[in-house]
Amino acid sequence: MTRVITALVLFICGLAFAQAPSKYEQGMEKALKLWGENKPAEATAIFERIASVEKTNWLPNYYVALVNTIETFKSEDKSKNPAYLEKAQLALNDATAISPNNPELMVAQALIYTAWIVQDPMTNGMKYSSKAMEQYYKAQAIAPENPRVVFSKAEFEIGGAKYWGTDTKPMCKEIERSIELFAKFKPETPFHPNWGLDRAKEVLATCGK
Repeated sequence: MTRVITALVLFICGLAFAQAPSKYEQGMEKALKLWGENKPAEATAIFERIASVEKTNWLPNYYVALVNTIETFKSEDKSKNPAYLEKAQLALNDATAISPNNPELMVAQALIYTAWIVQDPMTNGMKYSSKAMEQYYKAQAIAPENPRVVFSKAEFEIGGAKYWGTDTKPMCKEIERSIELFAKFKPETPFHPNWGLDRAKEVLATCGK
């Protein structure tokens, strides 16, 4: 009986140990929590530390790129944005070196190009629009059912259609399709990209108006 109890205790302890979060998981959880609390600098610092250790994992650098790119869309002081985007690009370059032909990284690259366009449309519009679309076409060829690829490409095209005064209905249909794809999408791990649904719903609510 004692042996049975001892074996059971060891088994349960083994399960608990196996299920305990690793330092990587703890770090990623903390960084994502800080980002959710609108503390991008603190989140970036943790992601960078994780990236320095997890040299074969593209996710930490992906989030460094994403956090800093998103900051430019929120920033009221455009003078800070080039530094954000340069940091984002360097991190994305590192992530892409680890995971080439990754559609999630292509979406992130297109977002960086979009941020440069927003920074100075007159100067950067022609320069970066075609580059952004090139990334979306490449991502679409690899992962046509990825909801972020479908949604992000359609949202970018809506911006161009509004600028040129062309019909946005085809893009609106794609936004609607992306929402259906979001419902089916399952990230590989809790830390893999899983964002975009809320934004897609917001865009769809005003689509065509």
